Amino acid sequence: FFALSCAEPLFPAMYKLRSRVFSVSLLLSSNSVAQGYSLGGSLPHRFSRGVALRGGASPRAAAAGAQEAATAVPLTSASLAASDAAASDWTGDMMVVPVWEAKEGESIALGAEAAALDAALSGAVADLIADSEFKGKAGSSAVVSLPRGGNVRKVAVVGMGLSTDFKISGARKFGATLATLATEQKPKQAAALLPTGPALAADTQQAAFEAAMLGLSPDTRYKSDADSDENKPPPLQALALLGADAGALARARSFSAGVLLTRGLVASPANYATPTSLAACAKEIADRFEGMTLTVLERAECEARGMGAYLGVSQGAVEPPKFIHLCLSAPGGGKPAKKIAYVGKGLTFDSGGYNIKAGAGSMIEKMKFDMGGAGAVLGAARTLAEVRPAGVEVHFIVASCENMVSAEAMRPGATLARPLVSPRVARHPIHYTGPPSDSLGDILTASNKKTIEVLNTDAEGRLTLADALVYAEALGEVDTIVDVATLTGACIVALGPDYAGMWSSDEALSKALLDAAASHGELLWQMPLAPEYREQINSKIADLANLGAPGGGGSITAALFLNEFVKESAWAHLDIAGPVWNDKAGGATGYGVRTLAAYAEAVAA
Repeated sequence: FFALSCAEPLFPAMYKLRSRVFSVSLLLSSNSVAQGYSLGGSLPHRFSRGVALRGGASPRAAAAGAQEAATAVPLTSASLAASDAAASDWTGDMMVVPVWEAKEGESIALGAEAAALDAALSGAVADLIADSEFKGKAGSSAVVSLPRGGNVRKVAVVGMGLSTDFKISGARKFGATLATLATEQKPKQAAALLPTGPALAADTQQAAFEAAMLGLSPDTRYKSDADSDENKPPPLQALALLGADAGALARARSFSAGVLLTRGLVASPANYATPTSLAACAKEIADRFEGMTLTVLERAECEARGMGAYLGVSQGAVEPPKFIHLCLSAPGGGKPAKKIAYVGKGLTFDSGGYNIKAGAGSMIEKMKFDMGGAGAVLGAARTLAEVRPAGVEVHFIVASCENMVSAEAMRPGATLARPLVSPRVARHPIHYTGPPSDSLGDILTASNKKTIEVLNTDAEGRLTLADALVYAEALGEVDTIVDVATLTGACIVALGPDYAGMWSSDEALSKALLDAAASHGELLWQMPLAPEYREQINSKIADLANLGAPGGGGSITAALFLNEFVKESAWAHLDIAGPVWNDKAGGATGYGVRTLAAYAEAVAA
């Protein structure tokens, strides 16, 4: 921890530290050695924690005994398989029968297969519906145990809601209810009929199967006793899906694996999900799947490329930055018909920097999810590596680092007597000779040579994305760039916790992304890239400021800032600050994986 003795109180004067000389005492773990430094002198570029690290491994993760890479939530070990067996002939622990809600004044009607099963079970299904006064509301269920000696020990009914109102969200609710029944009733062998009258299309089946797989895959990675009754997964060994589309089931498995990877990364604490472990996760994907290649740029290489905006954010952290670039080539090799770049914000922890997140509503306790964009991009890489859309080359780019407070961290205010740019960030420091200004912040130089005045160190995500977007477009002949980020609280204010916001420079791209999101039930809303607000990000002493004017529209000015770093490619920005996390649903949601994967597939089609 840091013990600070300042000329002024730390709070509320944190934002306007004027004293240049204060002592910093770092109590380093591992060897219990304390080292003292003065801000008037020089500080080591990296702080040793007394831990022997291999190949630049993460200091914090190593000190915590963490794994080399933050891991995915494991996919259920239960076998989910399509089956052509008749429900009336199936033998096992539990049979699940889907039931459409009846319209007012009508009775629930069983489909042909369900009616045959009911007859084989001597009317047990009809009796269950009648005795429990079951209405078929979406997500509702009822279960009854049957007499010994029969083919089935239990039968359950699951409500599908009104068929006229049914959509992807209803399919997910059906799949989630299957998982809940398997957890609560504890069958080892189960089967489920698929709805008929109307039947489910392949994409709707996929959504249901994904929900079932995700619901059967609890996150117990950090539990010391994962086999306890409270933590262990359901005992389900096999779930036969009667009448299922085998292709939809296979796709559901690929998409679920990507979502679980994203959930695992986003839910992991910051001492596990470090920039180093994100790079290791990317390596696991590259090593496992054909057509995947990986490049990881270290700090020196980023400096050589002039990534001053990205490195300006990372310079206050112990953890070394990792610039991650995965590439999935088009199947068969050769020049691809389309080239896509997905860019994910990868702040593995965001303290806010000197504009520290403090007080109620700051959400600092959840800032491990500030790499939700990176998680979505890596999850999409995992899914697309398996489904391999034809004719499309996809790049997955993450500028990963932490935003921390230290003597080397960037400042929202600077002393005018010295260079305003760290020599480590820019070869030619910029000097300001104008009148003093309390709003004057550090100036960073991005890799496209644009200079940025840092008005707020908690507006850091756009700085890392700026250099990542420049890098993405510099790959050459990139048709589409989509960045994904937990960028602004303003987006949550505008759209609430369930919707992501989208800003785009291209109408065709906007429509395609909206269609991709809708096809998988991810809520996405188009927002204005308002030119009227562009002047808010002007700086009097630099090309740009990293913060717009007070008074609202913060998510718009953030998008306008990012737009400055893409010249020709069609570009879209997805702000997923709201839907990245849902406490009621268990935390990390895996939002964005399906939309990104579906868009790449749509481009291939």
